[in-house]
Amino acid sequence: MANILVVGPHPDDQELGMGGTIAMLAAQGHRVLLLDMTNGEPTPHGSVEVRAKEAEVAAKALSAPSNPVTRLLLGLRNRFVEQSVEARHMVAGVIRAHQAQIIFVPHPEDAHPDHRAVTRIVEDARFDSKLTKIDMPTPAGMELGPPIYPKWLFHYYATHLRVVPKPSFLMDVSKYLPQKMASIAAYHSQFEANPKNRAVVEWVKAEALYMGSRIGVAAAEPFFAVEPVGLGCFDSLVV
Repeated sequence: MANILVVGPHPDDQELGMGGTIAMLAAQGHRVLLLDMTNGEPTPHGSVEVRAKEAEVAAKALSAPSNPVTRLLLGLRNRFVEQSVEARHMVAGVIRAHQAQIIFVPHPEDAHPDHRAVTRIVEDARFDSKLTKIDMPTPAGMELGPPIYPKWLFHYYATHLRVVPKPSFLMDVSKYLPQKMASIAAYHSQFEANPKNRAVVEWVKAEALYMGSRIGVAAAEPFFAVEPVGLGCFDSLVV
């Protein structure tokens, strides 16, 4: 089983972009950590306390009965995230503490400055996490592990641009779409309580159904890979 780190600029980005895949990975026994770079506040109908509770409920919705999805808040300032050595070392510390082998981050093409900054921070932190003879911050409640270079970094789509994803691969999440939608519903302050965002939930579901139709399954989530993905056999391909 793998140690997997899913990074989101704000609580709910991971669920919107790849909630079904997170649920699938947990069900398969992988150790999944959701890293929220900011607490997501302020927003029109939220608060720091409300968002923290919603994020906890969302993680539980994606968890497997015997394998909970865990969550960690890094604590950068929402709407003011900047690429910096300090920020990337903070993330590198999380990578070392979790001994992450696979990382997921938002797709780099995005209208939201936080999203673009977070993706670059994590890409740089992936490199920094392997450096020796340099101290990295230890995340609260965790122990720092040895230097490690995560083998894979994939991008999920949670963009604020009106674009159609052009993924490298699609993940069949047909069995896990209900968990994905339940995790999004946990963010009541961001969607149900905000009339401007209510339609987003249906858009996300519609995208999952459409992406599923591209590979002949009920629902799928798109991912982009900069590095080539190697296959040992064709057994896992959806046909």
